[in-house]
Amino acid sequence: MPTLFAPWRMEYVLGPKADECVLCIPESTARDRDQLVLVRGRLCFVIMNRYPYANGHLMMAPYRHVPDLADLNEAEAGEMTAWLQHSVRALRVALGPDGFNIGMNLGSVAGAGIQDHLHMHVVPRWHGDTSFMTVCGQTRVVSEHLSATYDKLAPLFLPPHPPSNPAQGEAVCAT
Repeated sequence: MPTLFAPWRMEYVLGPKADECVLCIPESTARDRDQLVLVRGRLCFVIMNRYPYANGHLMMAPYRHVPDLADLNEAEAGEMTAWLQHSVRALRVALGPDGFNIGMNLGSVAGAGIQDHLHMHVVPRWHGDTSFMTVCGQTRVVSEHLSATYDKLAPLFLPPHPPSNPAQGEAVCAT
């Protein structure tokens, strides 16, 4: 029987689990690259998934710590959608996928790993990609290092683009 290796997964399995919300990003932008934050808008941000289903797996989230789609105000919902559209365009340019899976998991029974901070996923897909590996082999195949994918995507999130950074002094994750 062939052996599949996914050593990056052990970092997540054995690593310390944060007590705080991983989607409540710090106000300082100094560690954005390390935290895989691609861009900060006025009300929402785009971040790469550290444990992606596929190369270029991105998430859009509001700064405000809210658990449900119904909790977003109109401006947040609009900005999240604008970042989703921008992300799809950027992924097409940078990675050339054949399609996308886009969605939200609301509540643990729906598969939400982070239930208390609403976020939207966009996962690029290619003809013949290895999505069957997750189902059959319980292993994900990610063919490019996160930092290489970040380097391809980051320039595509530079201005001009949807809304700008939060105002100076605003809380980045407000309850």
